[in-house]
Amino acid sequence: MGQILHGSARTTAAVRRAIQHSEESLNVLARRYAINPKTVAKWKKRNFTHDARMGPKEPRSTVLTPEQEAACVAFRKHTLLPLDDCLYALQSSIPTLTRSSLHRLFQRHNISRLPEVEGEKPARKKFAQYPIGYFHIDIAEVRTEEGKLYLFVAIDRTSKFAYAELLPKYGKMEAAQFLRNLIAAVPYKIHTILTDNGIQFTHRKTDRHAFLHIFDRVCLENGTEHRLTQPNHPGPMVKSNA
Repeated sequence: MGQILHGSARTTAAVRRAIQHSEESLNVLARRYAINPKTVAKWKKRNFTHDARMGPKEPRSTVLTPEQEAACVAFRKHTLLPLDDCLYALQSSIPTLTRSSLHRLFQRHNISRLPEVEGEKPARKKFAQYPIGYFHIDIAEVRTEEGKLYLFVAIDRTSKFAYAELLPKYGKMEAAQFLRNLIAAVPYKIHTILTDNGIQFTHRKTDRHAFLHIFDRVCLENGTEHRLTQPNHPGPMVKSNA
């Protein structure tokens, strides 16, 4: 089978092996093989004869920050949405994101293909059907070189419309503002919001107050029902005070 060398290669695998095993000086070997002494020195240091990988050792996007890359990866893994749906959901918070840059990012992280959902695993019980406007909001932790960030994600169970924001904090004020931004971004009425029982979304059972939680207040102001999941249960079971 023939050797596959890059277009500028001046040596073959046989020449490279000869250089590595020779005791002669760099200049002598350079004259013998009609190559630059720097090329001889390079192959002297290596313990292989194939061409080294070209390009940066740690490929990164030229249009995205490390934090934005981490957010895109977390969103894909968390939602398992197709490429175009991920792009549409993330572009509002990452304006520099393009379809090609997102596709290359998914390829670098080996998530360009969605996992099989049938065959290898038993069929999951389907969620009940709801009219358009039923959103599930969740928070995913994103770890970066600079520390932790938090990805707020909202997905309509019926239309699969998705919206996301990457925030430095994940308190109740951030959750309430995320909901306001979601309502402004969605082109139709949101009739129901489903969240977990985190303090970002509701009061603790042991710490009830006379006033509404700010997240519930935003729901009430917009005529949206707020439902809570039962602990360790993915479905909408418990209604909040909104």
